[in-house]
Amino acid sequence: MHWRKSSHSGGGDGDACVEIAESVTHIAIRDSKAPTRATLSIPAPSFAAFIEGIKRHSRG
Repeated sequence: MHWRKSSHSGGGDGDACVEIAESVTHIAIRDSKAPTRATLSIPAPSFAAFIEGIKRHSRG
């Protein structure tokens, strides 16, 4: 899997965030501070809906 960090992960080592890895059907999510621990895998459409909800909420 190819893991990538959020562009909003902050300064320093940028290890205080989550990372995601995409597959055709699912998105895997892990804690960047503990990359060898368990990951959360959710269907890609559910993840997209989650992100859209966050965007709507953050706009006010």
